[in-house]
Amino acid sequence: MYVERASRLPGAVVWSRALSGYATAAGPVLPDGCMDLLWTEGRLLVAGPDTRAYVPDGVPGGWAGVRFFPGTAPTFLGVPADELRDMRVDLAELWLPSEVRRLTARVDAATDPVAALEEVALDRAADASPPDPLLREIVTALDAGHSIAATADHLDLSARQLHRRSLAAFGYGPKTLARVLRLQRALALARTGVPFADTAARSGFADQAHLARDVRELAGMPLGELLARSSWLCMALPASGKLPRRI
Repeated sequence: MYVERASRLPGAVVWSRALSGYATAAGPVLPDGCMDLLWTEGRLLVAGPDTRAYVPDGVPGGWAGVRFFPGTAPTFLGVPADELRDMRVDLAELWLPSEVRRLTARVDAATDPVAALEEVALDRAADASPPDPLLREIVTALDAGHSIAATADHLDLSARQLHRRSLAAFGYGPKTLARVLRLQRALALARTGVPFADTAARSGFADQAHLARDVRELAGMPLGELLARSSWLCMALPASGKLPRRI
């Protein structure tokens, strides 16, 4: 079962997932421009930004996560996003191991590990500098389908400056970020039953073939198969019916 809610941390989402028998066939976790702080029994981890689908190992157990709005996690973690690209790492590799052991014990002992993990994030954020508001403007512009050149010009940045900021904040350059955000727009439409050709046109692809290529490259399977897996999992999930973005 997967459940999520808005976090008290601005722009973030808090989620939990319990893996049991049927969930071991969970589908891939798709790139979304986000990074997550993760907890599972006895461990705190970080999920870096993905450039391709990540396939969970399906081991039964409970998970909790704080999913940060794109570009905001590096300030919280103290590590540039590109150093964690396509990785899942123990938090102790980024923070003092003694501190991570203390925090892990705190979340392990909590009656509500999800709320306890959120408190860890809130405490850390209170001591960190706020994210650069320019980063949200980058995401907003690219998610609206604006070109990289237009985005850089609007924000009074050179192409090189935009690329450098994007690497540190999102884990990859603006071209890849735009591609990931476009994929998410397309999937949101396709899951509601919009025909693939219309989905491609409305989400910013050149044509349906372009959509098909991007889905296969980023998700690792054809769009039809991806949607079929999503439908099966949604029927199996009794709560929100939402699929986990991260694990």
